[in-house]
Order: sequence, then C-alpha cells, then structure tokens
Amino acid sequence: MLKLYYSPGACAMASHIALEEAGAEYEPIRIDLRKGEQKTPEYLAINPAGVTPALVTPEGVLTENLVIMGFVAQTHPEANLADLDSPFAFGKMQSFNGFLSSSLHPALGPVLFSHPPLEGEAKQAQVDKALTKLDLIEHHLLKGPWAMGEQYTVADGYLSVFTRWARLAHLLDKDRFPKLNAHFNVVQSRPAVQRVLHIEGLHPV
Repeated sequence: MLKLYYSPGACAMASHIALEEAGAEYEPIRIDLRKGEQKTPEYLAINPAGVTPALVTPEGVLTENLVIMGFVAQTHPEANLADLDSPFAFGKMQSFNGFLSSSLHPALGPVLFSHPPLEGEAKQAQVDKALTKLDLIEHHLLKGPWAMGEQYTVADGYLSVFTRWARLAHLLDKDRFPKLNAHFNVVQSRPAVQRVLHIEGLHPV
C-alpha cells in the first residue's frame, strides 16, 4: 500500500487530493511541522530533505508534489486526472504545475509562513510579488473551467492549495481574481477535497 507523509494545510495537500481523487489505496501519515517531526531521524530516512510530501511506493520513495501527482495520474488512469493520451498535453499540465511549484509557492509562502513574520516594506514587497503571480494565473494560465480546460486534472487540486493560502491571507480579492475565486470554490466543494480536509483536520475557507 502507498503511504503519504503530509503536513496539514501545507503544499502536500496537493498530493493528498490527487490520491483521494484517484480512489487510491493509501495510508496518510501526518507530519507535524510545528513540532519538528520532519527533522526526526525516522523521517529523514524517508526524505533526507526534511519536507513533505513524501510518497512511499513498492518501488521506493517519491518526493515533490509535481512528481507525486504525475505518478498518481499515470498509475490510476481510470480516474482521468491527466490527459495521458497526449505527451504534449501532459507536458502542458506539468508546466502549469511547475509554475505553481517554482514561482507561486515561493512568492506566496513567505507571506503566511515566515518566521518571524514579515512586516512593513518587506511584507508589502512579498505580497506584491505573490499578487503578480496570481494575476498571471488569473489572466493567462487558468483556462477555465478547470486549470487545463474542460478536464479536471491534478493541477486543479494543486492550484487550490495556493488559492486557499491566498484567501486565508486575504489576498484573493473577488473583484481582482474572479476566475481564481470561482475555481477555488468549485474545487474545495469536491467530495475528494472534502475528505482531505476532514483527514487533515481543516475546514473550507
């Protein structure tokens, strides 16, 4: 059986959503970042980087949301979580996920999770950076109704993690980001996402 190491509300929620959407058999294992459980010898033996997610498979360990979500989509083709018939379409989805991982995440994450919290000009500069990335998704990358167009994919669950963060940080203005707000509302209402929220001890926002 697959084992997913996750931290509640963190970016690992994307992989968690993918597994639930796929109907996969897996064991969710909570890692409490605040308690430093990601730094224990036991967890570092699984993921030496000391971050979540990590997915233990019969063939070994996979890390990074982009990789885990792609693996889930490919190993559960009946769930239709990616266009597996077109290498180009799959690549476009991974390009979208790559932008979320390498551009939006590092822009938005510090607004909520910096220790100590950002203040003053430093905080405003980081907020402006995050808003610029969200603007790019709103106006250019989010095709609608789903991230890649007509088909729900793992990219939708991944995007919803960051729009959840943005809403919690009061950055997801309804007038500025109507498409992102509508997308997030639909995604977080999906049964699989509701199950993930319940498992992680979270609530819709």
